[in-house]
Amino acid sequence: MPDLFEKTTINTMTLANRFVRSATWEGLAGDDGSVTPALIERMAALARGETGLIITGNAFVSPEGRGARKQLGVYSDSLIEGLASMVKAVHDAGGRIALQLAHAGILADATVSGLPAVGPSLLEDHPACKELDTDAILSLVDSFAQAAVRAQKAGFDAVQVHAAHGYLLNEFLSPAFNHRTDAYGGKLENRARALLDVVAAVRAAVKPTYPVLVKINAEDFIENGLNREDSIVVASMLEKASADAVEISGGSKVSGVALMPARKGRIKTPAQEVYHREAAKIYKERVNIPLMLVGGIRSFGVAEELVRSGAADYISLARPLICEPDLVKRWHSGDRRPALCVSDNACYAPGFSGEGIRCVTFEKKRAHTAG
Repeated sequence: MPDLFEKTTINTMTLANRFVRSATWEGLAGDDGSVTPALIERMAALARGETGLIITGNAFVSPEGRGARKQLGVYSDSLIEGLASMVKAVHDAGGRIALQLAHAGILADATVSGLPAVGPSLLEDHPACKELDTDAILSLVDSFAQAAVRAQKAGFDAVQVHAAHGYLLNEFLSPAFNHRTDAYGGKLENRARALLDVVAAVRAAVKPTYPVLVKINAEDFIENGLNREDSIVVASMLEKASADAVEISGGSKVSGVALMPARKGRIKTPAQEVYHREAAKIYKERVNIPLMLVGGIRSFGVAEELVRSGAADYISLARPLICEPDLVKRWHSGDRRPALCVSDNACYAPGFSGEGIRCVTFEKKRAHTAG
């Protein structure tokens, strides 16, 4: 029977347990997307806390794809040295780390990049966004491949292609954003083409033995968005395209507070956990590569049940590890109380103010207790 604390292997990467830190924008990079000492320490703390695989915050692969201030970048060879120092800190602490490769698409922040946002189609509610032509799509595919090469040179144990949360590759998948009538639009096979081209280019660049992971939405939770059935078909396509594992999430900034990736509202009982349980069930019936499941998992018992029942292969956590970087270590030591995270999303406010995300809720509680 699978166990949360057993060693596993994804391609050539061996992990100490089945817990994954799901990619989370930290707001700690330099203004140019470079690695900072604070970001290094954040990653090292997760490794010391026994997180089996740490996936970095979304690293933009080209300047116009930058989604936020102080976001990690991987668009230039000049960033490799800093990225390597982050990898070394994680490895020295006994951890494994993957770099998430991302392009924000229409969600890019032009006030940060100084460049217009780009997407698969012209959209009325995004009038400043430029529609990508075929040459530009091919150029972006190459940007992902070159970013993967930089990640490999820096020593990352794997890369993850970000195709969820309303970012560019998710936009191509979603009929809500993709209104094209060429080879990249229309039927699902065409809408998946950009993502599959990226995975193929990344695989060719890093060779067969390097782990390539992909993150997709189970559903977009918007009108005419990517639905659950199509999502599982895309996962099957990714398996055939040589992806080594898929992480399932869901929603985006435009899905509304109740259905965005980081849903707000305290999870009070185990029955309220696991946002994408049904999608995971269908995935495991049809797709053979490992599934990383993120979204609303807060208790050890639920995580254990998901793995032991075969509903998921890896448990991905985001906000709980902002609140408790040593949560996995706590659970491993025998303290099986649920994660302290109350899902109030107050952790993001310091990031938006330039200080980096952190759990201000429990900082206040600790300060009150100390006082």
